[in-house]
Amino acid sequence: MYYYISGKLVLVGKGFAVIDNNSIGYGMSVSDKTAGRLISKEGEEVRLYTYFHVKEDAHELFGFYSMEEKKIFEMLISISGVGPRAAMAILSALTPEQFTMAVLSEDAKAISSAQGIGIRTAQKIILELKDKLGKDDFVSVSPSAQKNKGVTNSAMKDALMSLEALGYTRSEAMKAMSVEGNDKMTVEELIRISLKRLTKQ
Repeated sequence: MYYYISGKLVLVGKGFAVIDNNSIGYGMSVSDKTAGRLISKEGEEVRLYTYFHVKEDAHELFGFYSMEEKKIFEMLISISGVGPRAAMAILSALTPEQFTMAVLSEDAKAISSAQGIGIRTAQKIILELKDKLGKDDFVSVSPSAQKNKGVTNSAMKDALMSLEALGYTRSEAMKAMSVEGNDKMTVEELIRISLKRLTKQ
């Protein structure tokens, strides 16, 4: 129904944001990651991609800072037993890149770090999505990466190829690269940190 909503950010808090568009305030649920990126933009013009969720007893609008985040949300809610709240909890704990890497490296522990997500649910998510998340999904360029002095998620792709060339499996390399802030690191930083983790195993 709504692809995105643009307007002045009137209010943002934990789990929600309100955008004024033509004197109509659109309230929407957002992940903690999105809320964190919006905090400094109150009173400014912003754009959130949206998903309108309809069920018998409620209609709810969800907002996403990036299309990558929205894509992961839609994949998650397509899984039986994973609703919008669970999907938002996962997106509050992991960036889209971190989530994709967790799925492809079968790191159920990382996914279960989200509030309310047990290890069995995390394992089910991995089973359902590992074949759907393509090779390049986790290396798509995000807005934050574009602004980070030219460091983009292509750095992850280059680091992955280097680690594979050293003899590590794709799963081992991706798990080693799954660290906080990996989307802001250079190739050299990713390789150094990954090798340090791999040699300790």
